[in-house]
Amino acid sequence: MAVPYLCPMGRYGKLSHVIYKCDYHIVWVPKYRFRILKGALRDLVEGDIRMLCEWKSCEVQELSVQEDHVHLVV
Repeated sequence: MAVPYLCPMGRYGKLSHVIYKCDYHIVWVPKYRFRILKGALRDLVEGDIRMLCEWKSCEVQELSVQEDHVHLVV
């Protein structure tokens, strides 16, 4: 008797003939790496990224807003 495949982690997708995991690592850097992502602007950027990911039905796995760049894993 065949045992159905159980995914050990919930982040894997499954279709009829394939099991997959698709992640995107995005790094956004302001021009000349100016250190502008501080205070209220940092909160605004983080909120906007989360809002856009929710709108597009993406799961934010990691988000790090630093003074001169943003790391995002979706």
